[in-house]
Amino acid sequence: MIDIRRIKEDPSKVKDGFRAKEVNCDEQVDRILELDTQRRAMIAETEAMKAEQNKVSKQIPVLKKNGEDVAPVFARMGELKAAIAANDEKLRDVEAEYRTLMLSLPNLPDDDLLPGGKENNEPLRYIGEKCQFDFEPKHHVDLCVGLGLIDYERGVKLAGAGNWMYTGMGARLEWALLNYFIDTHTADGYDFILPPHMLEYQCGETAGQFPKFADEVYKIANPTDDRTHYMLPTAEAALASVYRDEILSESDLPKKFFAYTPCFRREAGSGRADERGMVRGHQFNKVEMFQFTRPEDSDAAFEELVTKAENLVKGLGFHFRTVKLAAGDCSASMARTYDIEILIPSMDGYKEVSSVSNARDYQARRGNIRFRREATGKTEFVHTLNGSGLATSRIFPAMVEQNQRADGSVVVPEVLRKYLGGIEVIEKK
Repeated sequence: MIDIRRIKEDPSKVKDGFRAKEVNCDEQVDRILELDTQRRAMIAETEAMKAEQNKVSKQIPVLKKNGEDVAPVFARMGELKAAIAANDEKLRDVEAEYRTLMLSLPNLPDDDLLPGGKENNEPLRYIGEKCQFDFEPKHHVDLCVGLGLIDYERGVKLAGAGNWMYTGMGARLEWALLNYFIDTHTADGYDFILPPHMLEYQCGETAGQFPKFADEVYKIANPTDDRTHYMLPTAEAALASVYRDEILSESDLPKKFFAYTPCFRREAGSGRADERGMVRGHQFNKVEMFQFTRPEDSDAAFEELVTKAENLVKGLGFHFRTVKLAAGDCSASMARTYDIEILIPSMDGYKEVSSVSNARDYQARRGNIRFRREATGKTEFVHTLNGSGLATSRIFPAMVEQNQRADGSVVVPEVLRKYLGGIEVIEKK
């Protein structure tokens, strides 16, 4: 949620920030300002009437003691009571509309981001050497089927299009990747979290996914409960709410977490030939990094998360690049994002395997997550940051394609071999 003070201080700059994200919120901003004025006026009017009500009520015993008629006073008390009730009802309507509009606004992009969409993304660095083949390389689907790593047909039979099933060495290789990520984050001092996979609506609201993107998740109907639940699309949705409605001590910050979860999304494959397989799907595995920090520490925390994501990909021996996203390519709830993009040879291009983002205080305001300054005793909103560390659904295809050999076998990255009993090459049985 945007700080209303930013909107009031410079509404034109705020509107320009949204346009940089390729979103026109001019009417919403104007309406928010109008509602804020109404809200403040109504609160002041109600407070004035309550003050008069208190003053008048104190006159009653004096008038009675003096034998004076108190009927006019009671009549005025009735008028004030009715007027306050009417004002409160109007205020509830105004505040409901105000809150809905505030929640629908995206985050403002950082000032250094280029405006526009992905055409303005900036590659910052390229790391590692591109793989070169002296044979005709295979697509990861053909490699995975040939080696018995993935059963695509039965995955579709079980859950429909956009799903797959790991089998045998494929399941072990997937689990090896996850263990590599987990061990690395643990060594870096991050706390391991296994959150619920089914979340309440407010988790999505805090993370910034709801109400705008409520139709992109799998909702769960429960005939015995009227609360809205949904399957988490990413562990960020759970981690962002861990301290919802809490006040942390300044000495507790930063809080550094990582979580493993399957992720569930209604997003389906595009149908393009180069996206067949497991590049897009309705369920995939991911390890998510998350930090709660003081505002002045969030830039350093962002760089830390970017470096951690890069090092994970480096450890696997892949060629990749780090890209600074333009304002319009950042998600609605984020102020800045860097993508780690890995080369998948069959796609003849780079695909994102990690997005590292800084939400600034946007999620904290939505979730009322604060910390208390030791020097002043005052509370402030924390900053929240997240990053994939990593998702496997694109690492796996890149791994088998970049490490394939002419005979259809695949070399196991060295960092994964200890999780596979020392196996160095996966060959056809």
